[in-house]
Amino acid sequence: MAPLGGVPGLVLLFSGKRKSGKDFVTEALQSRLGADVCAVLRLSGPLKEQYAQEHGLDFQRLLDASTYKEAYRRDMIRWGEEKRQADPGFFCRKIVEGVCQPVWLVSDTRRVSDIQWFQEAYGDVTQTVRVVATEESRQQRGWVFTPGVDDAESECGLDNFGTFDWVIENHGDEQSLEEQLEHLVEFVRSRL
Repeated sequence: MAPLGGVPGLVLLFSGKRKSGKDFVTEALQSRLGADVCAVLRLSGPLKEQYAQEHGLDFQRLLDASTYKEAYRRDMIRWGEEKRQADPGFFCRKIVEGVCQPVWLVSDTRRVSDIQWFQEAYGDVTQTVRVVATEESRQQRGWVFTPGVDDAESECGLDNFGTFDWVIENHGDEQSLEEQLEHLVEFVRSRL
């Protein structure tokens, strides 16, 4: 059953480890394509909103890269897994409601079930994009290995996914990243 919202011309599902640059890459693509053409959708948004409501927390503070969010991350992951086990498409359906732009960038795809849901709902217009960065690059961006987070499904669920349609290497080389983004922008424009 197709969810409420527009019918996208292209859905790009971004995945990658914490501090690999998924948000940076999706925001860079949106700035090049325009917000009227391209929507950035975050699966973690409705998760954090619902979690905040149910636990009496500050939703806005759960959205940023703060110590506040980190204090609740492990329990949020557990809670989100319980919701997904009951209904694998719960968060996917919520983020696409009312979206009318032709290009959707899902900035935080974390599980095979997320990819399957979008592929089943939107078929051939769905593409997977893996953002990779060295541990050193991620550490320079503030990443520190956290047991129960970095070894959980929310971080490792797509490690053995197979072949992604696109791989963006974000190791800190700005020129290389720019060239990769330009190839992806060209592809997106060819599909409009």
